Order: sequence, then structure tokens, then C-alpha cells
Amino acid sequence: MTSSNPAPLTYEQAGVQYDLIDPVKVSAQRAAAQTAANLAAHGFREVEASRGESAYVVDVGPFYLASIVECLGSKSMVADEMLRLTGQSHFDAIAQDTIAMAVNDLITVGATPLVVQAYWAAGGSDWFADRARADALIAGWKRACDACGVSWGGGETPALAGIVEEGRIDLAASCTGIVQPKTRLSTGERLGPGDAIVLLPSSGIHANGLSLARKLAERLPQGYLTEIAPGLDFGTALLKPTPLYSTVTEALHRAGIPLHYCANITGHGWRKLMRHPAPLTYRLNRVPDVPRVLSFMAEQAGLNQEEAYGTLNMGAGFALFVHAPDAEAVVAVCKAAGSQALLAGCVEEGPKRVLIEPVQVNFEADSLQLR
Repeated sequence: MTSSNPAPLTYEQAGVQYDLIDPVKVSAQRAAAQTAANLAAHGFREVEASRGESAYVVDVGPFYLASIVECLGSKSMVADEMLRLTGQSHFDAIAQDTIAMAVNDLITVGATPLVVQAYWAAGGSDWFADRARADALIAGWKRACDACGVSWGGGETPALAGIVEEGRIDLAASCTGIVQPKTRLSTGERLGPGDAIVLLPSSGIHANGLSLARKLAERLPQGYLTEIAPGLDFGTALLKPTPLYSTVTEALHRAGIPLHYCANITGHGWRKLMRHPAPLTYRLNRVPDVPRVLSFMAEQAGLNQEEAYGTLNMGAGFALFVHAPDAEAVVAVCKAAGSQALLAGCVEEGPKRVLIEPVQVNFEADSLQLR
């Protein structure tokens, strides 16, 4: 294990600047909203409240259709390096990460995932010559689809020499789902003061914050092989796959427990708890245990609590906002579904903000601009 590095390392230094990215996303959303009228020619309409949410929803009559596309980001680069260092391919886990990025966004609106499509863009055809690695990707992709109960519909495998770096692969997934019955829709209309906040645990870094992790690895004495806990190196810890939270949301549906709102805690960290546009205060009086890989990153990068909770998931992978009297039942159902949920706080009247009392961190509304 290495000692704490006194020189801080920020997410911006790692190459990610949300103040540059987010305004473009907002502009794209505004242009996209102008295309909603095109649905009328087909007899459908959009669910306007889904604009700016993690998945887009269309009303097709007897049910809603939801859809999403998400990319893995740079986590595959960690897998490439660990393959070089150890000879072990982690691309089965990388496949689950990619699907989780899409599925965990889709379920926030109350959808049941139905179909996943694959996008595997390599820097050249040679990437696919390593059959052990390619077979691990295929096997992991199928296993994740089976775990979610979705059909793998197909995909695209372009060789993009000159666009994607040679020897690398850019992985993405799109997912389509159904909201049925329509009362399952959870775009926040029922969210309000008094609701309970239940957090589902993360498994580690998931697929957000890898730019920071890769930059940090360059500074560590043994790079990805640096021991961060007895018997656990940094690279292996980073590659622990993201949970597929659809097993939990489907279990809650079968139990008849409605979800008032959901948030997938990815980029922007715990700021995502105030994703809904309503002016509400989200008060957390309990926080989950922080996975060692994340506490190690915070220590070695010199992140303070505000930076850590505003960038990384810090142990919370998904948030459920539910009617307070249902909260204990929600925790029990989650546990039965394999997720050790934590009743962490409540929603209150007040200005839009997130108050994380155990670590004395507050996020104001202007720290999250997604609409």
C-alpha cells in the first residue's frame, strides 16, 4: 500500500471538464425537444417529463416505450493494461459494465428492459484477432443479458482506424424497454416532501471516474499493480463489474411497491440525487460504506469530501425515492433481491440542494446543470 500523495489530482486534470461538456448536452436537449412533434405523424407522443431524465419515454397507447444509449468510457483501457500486466482478460466483466450503463439508466423511469444492442468500435480489425479476449466479451455480454432478462438484438462492430486508437475498443450499448402498466412510470410526478431516500450499494468505481483512476495509476509506484488492501491491487479493484440494478426494480414491482423517482449515481456523483428539476432538499443522515478502491483514490488524489462525493459514487450506486411508510419494505425486498439497501435520508421542502450530513458536504442547485 502506498502513502498519501501530497499533490492533489482533480478530475479536470484527468481531462474531464463538466463545465464544457454539460452546456453542449443542454443545447442538444433543446434541439432534440423540437423533434418531438415528429411522433404525431405515427400516432404517438413523447412523455415530456422524460426530457432531461436518464431515459427517453414515448407514449404508444397501451404502454410506454423507453430507450437509452450509453457508452462504457475508458474502463476498457484499464482492462487492456491489466491483460498486458497479468495475462488475465477482464472483458467478461467489462461487458457487464457496458450493459449496466444502459440498463441502469433505463430503469430509472420505471421501465422493464427488453432489448439490448451492442456497439463495439475497434481501432482496427486486429482487435478481434485475440479470440480469448473477444470470446470473453461475448460471453460476458450474453451473461449480463440473461441476468437482466433481455434479448441481445444485434449490434455493430466497426473497425475505425484513425478514429479509435490502434489496439483499443470503444464499447457502447443501447437499450429499449417497456413501462407496463403505465402507472409504473417514475419521472418524478409523485416525488415530494416526506419521501424516503433508499440507496443501493455500489460494487466499486463502476464506469465513472476512470479518467481520474487512469491518471492516478501513472503516479503510483507499481501502477495498476499497487496493493490497496491485502491481496487486492488497484487494477483488479477498478475492474469489479457494475451491478445490474434491474433485478431490484423488478422485484419491487412484483412486490407492488411504487417508486416515486429513481437516480442512477454515475457522473457528477451524489449531485445526481437532485436530478429532478423540482425545488426540493435531499437530506442524507446515513451514508454507505465506501469501497476501498474509492477511498484509496480519494486519498491518493488528494480529494476532499466535496470533490469525492461530487465526482465518485462513494458507495451508492442507485437511489430509490419512495413513500416513507414503504421504506422498510423496500429495504427488505432489496435485500431479498441481493442488494443491501440503506435507508439513508428523506426529501424535504426547501431549496434544491443535497445535504450529506455525516460527511458535512452540501451541493447547491447550480452545481448540477443537466437541463
